[in-house]
Amino acid sequence: MATRSFTEKVYSACARIPKGKVSTYSRIARAIKKPKSARAVGNALNKNRSKSVPCHRVIRSDGDVGGFAHGTRKKIAMLRREGVEIKNGKAPKRFLFTF
Repeated sequence: MATRSFTEKVYSACARIPKGKVSTYSRIARAIKKPKSARAVGNALNKNRSKSVPCHRVIRSDGDVGGFAHGTRKKIAMLRREGVEIKNGKAPKRFLFTF
């Protein structure tokens, strides 16, 4: 049985974040049992081109929406359409998804 790659694990974890919720790079890293790889999670998500991986739902640990391949404004608009409040570029903690 082949093991999944780091990127596949990141994408799989990210796909579990439901609409109306967000997670952080570090929470995804912990969810895939690589707690010190938050930066690598961000790099993997930056390369995502699949619409089935909702990488716009991943934010920084301080609540800031962070970067996005299509621009921060588009990321904020996508999150707001899904019901996530964004104030001053940040999502409140009540929108955090727990794995």
